[in-house]
Amino acid sequence: MNSTALRLKPLLSLLIGLMFLAFSPASGQCAAPTPLELARKLQARYEETKTMTADFKQSTAVPMSNRKRIGAGKVVISKPGRIRWDYLTPDKQVLISDGKKVSMYVANSGQMIVQPVSQYINSDVTYAFFAGTGNIVRDFNVLPSERQEGAGLRVIKLVPKTAHPQVEYLHVWIDENFMVRRLEIVDHFGSITDLAFSNIRRNEPVSPEVFVFTPPLGTEIIEQ
Repeated sequence: MNSTALRLKPLLSLLIGLMFLAFSPASGQCAAPTPLELARKLQARYEETKTMTADFKQSTAVPMSNRKRIGAGKVVISKPGRIRWDYLTPDKQVLISDGKKVSMYVANSGQMIVQPVSQYINSDVTYAFFAGTGNIVRDFNVLPSERQEGAGLRVIKLVPKTAHPQVEYLHVWIDENFMVRRLEIVDHFGSITDLAFSNIRRNEPVSPEVFVFTPPLGTEIIEQ
């Protein structure tokens, strides 16, 4: 199976709820919030977020290689538990959850892998946030980030409190309007998956039909 879809798993988990979190900026000349305060505000806003749509760009860099895997597409989330990632480039791929099962369709292989959410969630550190069951402060140690913030951006570092088989830590970039605009996921081998989000829309109606996907005739269905 094409590894680009699998790289999204951090992408379907820890944050990948985070990216969509947003909260109103504080008024007045207050001291900059600590990383833990930022995480708490992100969590509070996320709990208010019932649906989210956005465009995304993704890149994955692997140590000892000059090549990057690049992808882009759209993501839709509807709590509880419904998520859909459509990769439009470079190849068509669909990762979709209806809250009970997760299906990963890859056009160029003609296959769709289907597995229970309970099995998938073990490999995806961000899924719980998308599904509405995760909690940033409960599930992660929140630390200052060594990454460069950039103009108008703040960065926090999240380290899973319980060791995760695929994810060592994450960085989350938050803009001056307190929107999460970037998510960086680092695994235990030093591979880095970078997600950038744009055109974010929150709490707009999403049809349940969005989370129903029928693969083309002849697709090999692999149940796990």
